[in-house]
Amino acid sequence: MKETKIDMTPNAAPITDEALEEMYIAIREKEGRTYTDKQVAQLPHIDAGHRYYKEWRVRQRSSQRLITHLKQMQKPLSILEIGCGNGWLSAKLANIPYAKVTGLDTNRIEIEQARRVFKKSNLQFIQKGLNPGTFNNGAKFDVIIFAASLQYFPSVRVIMGDAFSLLNQDGKVHVLDTPFYHKEDVRKSVTRCRQYYKDMGFEVMADHYFHHALQKFNAFKHKILFNPGGFWNRLVKKDVFYWIMLKP
Repeated sequence: MKETKIDMTPNAAPITDEALEEMYIAIREKEGRTYTDKQVAQLPHIDAGHRYYKEWRVRQRSSQRLITHLKQMQKPLSILEIGCGNGWLSAKLANIPYAKVTGLDTNRIEIEQARRVFKKSNLQFIQKGLNPGTFNNGAKFDVIIFAASLQYFPSVRVIMGDAFSLLNQDGKVHVLDTPFYHKEDVRKSVTRCRQYYKDMGFEVMADHYFHHALQKFNAFKHKILFNPGGFWNRLVKKDVFYWIMLKP
């Protein structure tokens, strides 16, 4: 693989894509966020005794909101999920009538698990990053989804430009399950993140995790489809992530 031009420290050599992939998986294992094939096949449902049960309940609700929204469009959809990981959400999206789904991720281990667990005629998984040459066959999509993945891209403006270039006419981008920050909170969040990865023994990962301010979306045509600050959600303190829909 090619090298990513991101330094581990001010004086360090660039980290390779292979090393970054290994580091990501090592962190996930240390956090307890790797899953067996049997568990992946059941996601977002997971045993109530699992340490991340409450988090998966959040993702269960957010994914159901998204799927309900897409079903209501009542037409065949070509869907791309960017940063699909082990593929559980792409697999759920493939259950939408007449949908064709592509899951895209750079991580070989997770893509291999996705291919192993989910076998559907209308579902494919591709191990690639997103750039203008990713789909050199001219593929276009009605829906592009970033679910818990936008934080791994350094520039919202650049990645949305790449995503918009892959949309069909009237296509939309959906962003969900992603932490956003107010401008005044970004610096504190960056500091906490670096300390977290340093304590885990993987400080370099902080250079590959990006903290995006919610205000960045003001530069795009967008609509907030779920606001965690809504009255009823705050009352029950259930879901913490925005769901934002964008169009070119």
